[in-house]
Amino acid sequence: MHPTPARPERASHDREIESLTEFDEVVGRHGSLARFRVQAVDLTARTDALLAVDTTEAVFLGCPMEPEAAAHVRASGALVFPPVPGLPFDPYRGFVYTPNELFASLGDGYEGTPDARAYTWFQATKSDGDIFASMLRSIHDDAVSDALDELLAGARVVGVMGGHAMSRGTDAYAGAARLGRELARAGFTVATGGGPGAMEAANLGAYAAPFEDAMLDDALQLLAKAPSFRPSVTDWVRAAFEVRERWPGGGESVGIPTWFYGHEPPNAFAAHIAKYFANATREDGLLARSTAGVVFLPGAAGTVQEIFDNATPNYYESRGEPTPMVLVNEDHWTRELPAWPLLRSLARGRAMESRIALVDRIEQAAPVLKRLCS
Repeated sequence: MHPTPARPERASHDREIESLTEFDEVVGRHGSLARFRVQAVDLTARTDALLAVDTTEAVFLGCPMEPEAAAHVRASGALVFPPVPGLPFDPYRGFVYTPNELFASLGDGYEGTPDARAYTWFQATKSDGDIFASMLRSIHDDAVSDALDELLAGARVVGVMGGHAMSRGTDAYAGAARLGRELARAGFTVATGGGPGAMEAANLGAYAAPFEDAMLDDALQLLAKAPSFRPSVTDWVRAAFEVRERWPGGGESVGIPTWFYGHEPPNAFAAHIAKYFANATREDGLLARSTAGVVFLPGAAGTVQEIFDNATPNYYESRGEPTPMVLVNEDHWTRELPAWPLLRSLARGRAMESRIALVDRIEQAAPVLKRLCS
């Protein structure tokens, strides 16, 4: 996994331009933009280049440009999808989000951040029947998926699933954080649903991975002063940024949250946040990208759903060889919410049978996952 906005050398079939630096490189190297896709790049200072190069069958997605340049590239055979004014998000964005981007202006309260404003827009438009609003949501989510695929190319991704209600300051939260740290130190890219609770704890653990062990203990104490995003999202997020400021340069991980559950804010410990409007797209995408397996911590309905959403392609091998599934806490998954007996029955006699495991303690999860990956 590589940090945004740096990208590896593009393959021959990849003709996307997602930054001004890439635009200048392509123009300088090829002298042409023919059949390229230019995505959310401000080109108002590149009028001379746009007037000079071939733009046949090029597509410009949400790229500000001078009227003269826009008219010229259209006349030359390009498609131009102009920026959409008044939105709290860019539907054509070329990269996933960062915590600083989503929580910009947090100093004035969470309600004024881009994350909160996007949720407000979603609430106002999700049921109004406006095809334009639904199109914008779809374009945005597809752009985020494209960016996430580029980000995770070649990564060994382990998903960590669990409930949002797990509070900071609890033993369960600390255990989930240590799990995230161990997975990151083992070379896995930790991916979560990107929200509070167990999801935040795993992202925190990955953030803590490059530091001495004592850092995580100190961070857990600092976070415990704001144990939940209720009643104040602002205080909850500020505590996370206090940790990030005290220990800058933490390890990278991925959060994949949704504005569908907008009352749950994303956590600030995932370096890369792929936030979606469509929850179904988000959930399937998170599991599909967990190519090295998934650890399921205790949770409720959402986590049960994720277990069997993940079990189905493993059962049918529709994504290829089954990936590991590790359920944590025997009492929870055999008696309180008995998903394990059903999962074991489904797996019996199939290739996935050797790739599932139930452990009682969270400390056992990472070693078992590593064994199942071998």
